[in-house]
Amino acid sequence: MAREMQGRDVSEEQVDEWVAEAEAGYDPAELLRRAGGRPARASQVSHVVPVRLTEAELAAVMERAEREHLNRSDAIRAALAAWSHAA
Repeated sequence: MAREMQGRDVSEEQVDEWVAEAEAGYDPAELLRRAGGRPARASQVSHVVPVRLTEAELAAVMERAEREHLNRSDAIRAALAAWSHAA
């Protein structure tokens, strides 16, 4: 059975090595060091919160973000911070 990973052939020997490595167990600290993806924002866990916006709402967010030289996520976080502290 042919196996591929990211467009490359994976040999049976490589699969056997990965199985042996997994069966031996992993050091959680090492797994955290190897984790890819985006860097952490803070020392606390961050959560992804999907929000639906209309085209007009998204356009307004993007216009404000451009004016303030922010990306969309930072602009939304700034708006939430201002709103939550306004009370």
